[in-house]
Amino acid sequence: MAEIEMYDYLDVATPDYGDDSSEDALSLTPHNSMTEISEKNQIIHVADDNSEERISLSDDNIFNVTLQWNTITESEAGTIVDFYFDPAKGNGVTRTFVWEHPTDGHEYVVRFTGAIKRKINPASLYDIDQITLRVIGKI
Repeated sequence: MAEIEMYDYLDVATPDYGDDSSEDALSLTPHNSMTEISEKNQIIHVADDNSEERISLSDDNIFNVTLQWNTITESEAGTIVDFYFDPAKGNGVTRTFVWEHPTDGHEYVVRFTGAIKRKINPASLYDIDQITLRVIGKI
């Protein structure tokens, strides 16, 4: 059986920043295991008698990817921070951009879901603690 990837369950999307070329993509490979969290937009209401009502709000699939970089250069850390703060790129959590998946070979349209934390070590090496990208679609 062929490997199933999130790519198989996403629609094509157009990013706010960049195009379908990898030259505008965030493409740094994380150092730790990458976590993909998948879910559907569904709610379970539990009544007082423990009966359940299950509601699907959408047929869309929701994918979040968590990344972390340890001991990277100032330039690499700067690339990640630039994607977050640059108003034309991520602009914090508001705009979408292209992210190159480090293992499945596909490019995705993503946005940041929260703050980023950069640690600066005495030897001018940097860590980017866990960031999460919401996958909007595929290229």
